[in-house]
Amino acid sequence: MPKPTKQRAASIRSAAPAAPARHADAAIAVFDSGIGGLTVFKELARRLPREHLLYLGDTARLPYGTKSPENVRGCAVEIGDFFADRGVKLMVVACNTMSAIALDAMRSRYDVPVVGVITPGARAAVAATQRGRIGVIGTEATVASGAYEREIRRLAPNAEIFARACPLFVPLAEEGWLDNDVARRAVGIYLGSLKKSGIDALILGCTHYPLLEPAIADFLGPGVRIVDSAKETAGEVRRLLQERRLLRTRGRGTASFFVTDGVQRFLQVGERFYGASVASAVRVVLRGDGRAERPARLRRRA
Repeated sequence: MPKPTKQRAASIRSAAPAAPARHADAAIAVFDSGIGGLTVFKELARRLPREHLLYLGDTARLPYGTKSPENVRGCAVEIGDFFADRGVKLMVVACNTMSAIALDAMRSRYDVPVVGVITPGARAAVAATQRGRIGVIGTEATVASGAYEREIRRLAPNAEIFARACPLFVPLAEEGWLDNDVARRAVGIYLGSLKKSGIDALILGCTHYPLLEPAIADFLGPGVRIVDSAKETAGEVRRLLQERRLLRTRGRGTASFFVTDGVQRFLQVGERFYGASVASAVRVVLRGDGRAERPARLRRRA
């Protein structure tokens, strides 16, 4: 691929939220700390093919799981302002850590709907369970936050919840190690206790985990319903757009991608999560002073 052309970085102001978008042709914003949120983006593109979609992966500042709650909220607001400045009609927080920590702050800041991944996943698990025994797997930060447990108990106070952090699932998904001895061994080690507990529903509480769903389902067996928060979140977005009469009903939607670092890795690995080629992405630099710099667009190597 030819080297990207150099151009003067343009400053983009996003110091304050923009006025709410009210037109159906406005875009939907999806963001995550990295690449995993593309599983949500994929489901939105599949269910809402007429919608314009924007994605931002904050790859310069991942992982969010090791950050303080104040830092996570600050990062989320910077990204939210970036998209509010572009007049989006809805924001999707496609990150379990941000959904657990920053969702309330974002909803109080913006006048457009802000959808997280936790409530849709918890609601689907409560509907799926027959015995009231629900498993939750996620990153260490998501499991430690207790966000899924709180939401499940709000919906089903008598449910028994079994949570397990599975940190190795993230690098396995990004490396594409989905159906080999290493992946199957990791699944067995992490989920052995959940299988013995008698759960009949399991929430994939990380946007990376749907890539490992076949191995997880094979280990747990047909008696356990797997709940993919990405799919449930896409359904929630569609419902909200219909309710607010913001569904785009004509034309074909577009997809645009932004990252804060590691553009080439995003292009190379993103296809595993998105299910289609991520042809190009724009690198943006988010700053604490509410500005973003946008250098040249980079394209995927042939």
